[in-house]
Amino acid sequence: MGTENRKHKDSLFVDLFYEDESAKKNLLSLYNALHDTEYQDEGIIRKVRVGDVLYKNFKNDISFEADGRVLVLGEHQSTVNPNMPLRCLMYVGRAYEQLVEKKARYRTTQVKIPTPEFYTFYNGTEDFPLEKELKLSDAFLDAPGGNSAELKVKVININSNKAHIILKKCGILREYSLFVDKVREHSIEEDSIKQAINECIRQGILSDYLKRKGSEVTNMLIAEYSYEGDIVYGR
Repeated sequence: MGTENRKHKDSLFVDLFYEDESAKKNLLSLYNALHDTEYQDEGIIRKVRVGDVLYKNFKNDISFEADGRVLVLGEHQSTVNPNMPLRCLMYVGRAYEQLVEKKARYRTTQVKIPTPEFYTFYNGTEDFPLEKELKLSDAFLDAPGGNSAELKVKVININSNKAHIILKKCGILREYSLFVDKVREHSIEEDSIKQAINECIRQGILSDYLKRKGSEVTNMLIAEYSYEGDIVYGR
């Protein structure tokens, strides 16, 4: 992992889809699943690093540019926070600072920017719907007018028992969901997590990834589940 990430601890989701050597391949698969495309060239993926907006101290979000779009993705295992649209608004502003050159912002001709899209993957244990839309305007003090901004975040339940269509379209996301299920069958302790990892390797669930990074995954999960248990934002 890069030195720019030393300030935050990464979740397993971030490692799998942003930091790992297979991350661009995984992001491309996820992009294709979200847009019903069949891109094969990982070169269309450009990672965008933004910190301290969606989550504090624990990195559970990623963003990347592809095919004229910039996608902001986060994962929630606790209650989905209604302030996510506000955070995404602040997040994408920082992303555009990286994507648009300073000189270009002040040109008299219009600067074209990648279309923003916002997704949150819900992977918690509450009875959450298959999909839900969060809107920035729900937080407005007054009813939005014609010149008001709007931002929508699509929340997708990726728990395997919900069987959202995206899990069929994106194999790596399906395996990630199954792996989380397997971990939850055990206690969040080092030996139990190692047992879950070994079971998944035998069953072909994230097997290549887990063979390479089993010990790192164990440490990430211990930190992640401890963090989720200690802090629930917005309460």
